[in-house]
Amino acid sequence: MPETSAPILHMDNISKSYRGRPVLTDLTLSALPGDLTVVYGPPAAGKSVLVRVLTGLEQPDAGRIILRGEDVTHEAPAERNIGYVPQSFALYPHLSVRANISYPLDLAHVPASESREVVANAAAMLKIDEHLDKKPDQLSGGQKQRVAIARGIAKRTDFFVLDDPLAGLDFKLREQLVDDLRALNSATGASILYVTSDVIEAMTLADELAVLASGTIIEHGLPETLYRGPRNLGTMALVGFPPANFLRGSLERRDGATWCATSLFAFPADVPSNTAPGDVIVGFRPERIHLSHRTGSQDGTNERTLEFPASIVLREDLGGEDIVYLAAGGESLTMVDRDHDRGDDLDQQVTVSIFPRDLAVFDAATGYRLSGIGYQQAVSDSRRHPETLSLHHPQPTHV
Repeated sequence: MPETSAPILHMDNISKSYRGRPVLTDLTLSALPGDLTVVYGPPAAGKSVLVRVLTGLEQPDAGRIILRGEDVTHEAPAERNIGYVPQSFALYPHLSVRANISYPLDLAHVPASESREVVANAAAMLKIDEHLDKKPDQLSGGQKQRVAIARGIAKRTDFFVLDDPLAGLDFKLREQLVDDLRALNSATGASILYVTSDVIEAMTLADELAVLASGTIIEHGLPETLYRGPRNLGTMALVGFPPANFLRGSLERRDGATWCATSLFAFPADVPSNTAPGDVIVGFRPERIHLSHRTGSQDGTNERTLEFPASIVLREDLGGEDIVYLAAGGESLTMVDRDHDRGDDLDQQVTVSIFPRDLAVFDAATGYRLSGIGYQQAVSDSRRHPETLSLHHPQPTHV
């Protein structure tokens, strides 16, 4: 196994409850030096509490926080030396941009000459150097967010926490700031833990992606691996846009082989030989299904496609591709179609095809994947975070 650096951050089995309600449960998370690690999760997954516990604003009920090799679980926020950028701008309205950025330096009694240099560098990096003498009410939303980020990175530290800093900004500003954050990570070499509820932002930014659901990290690894080879149902449901399709199914034995039957198709399931018959959930990505009247192989291999009838409910033109919504056998499906010249009418009957290799089979009770979509690739991809091969049981997704 390739050597890896010791994590700059390791949150070990962190739990936190409010009034008896668990918010974080046995949460384990690592971040490597120099990486931009993204924690992605839906609303109410526990992201804000994770940030508060990590930065020292809240104490965990159980578990340890190891930062730079030291146990900081019970250290005050100021003792952790974390550059923190909150979701809100949190700028001082009576101070100039320059004074807002230099505020943490002033608190640390950094010499004025050094402070001026740090502020100038941070402002230049975030393209706000021409606004240093303005007050916050003279800035746009994107400029205010850049000031907040500049203030965070002005702190002399090797570890930053950014709590969904682009939330509330329009799409173009978000795109620009995502590029800025990528450049910032490359320029400083610092470790960044970035928390977001935007899956596209998460996939675009992350060196490492940690998926947070129901208060625990359900999977952690390379973004492409989590997308192409998720090891559990929760990850496949949360990572990707448009969201994945899911069908309920069951495993059954036929003529000495294990088959998976759904309401739309049945196929030989490539599951471990000791897998017992039972309920499963079959997942597949919208870009892996196609509108086609052809049977058999579509890519020169000997693998035959699975086909079923459907009708087109809605087609959304996104420019480079269409999102097509289908109704099939009482199921609602989504597909990505890049053939703009097809000209299908709404309610038109079509034939939908998919290769069995593009289907993921999950245990309905535990959410663990049993087979499909790069299973062996995902299991063997432990070059950076081998500890994630041992996963928490995610809550099964309702489909």
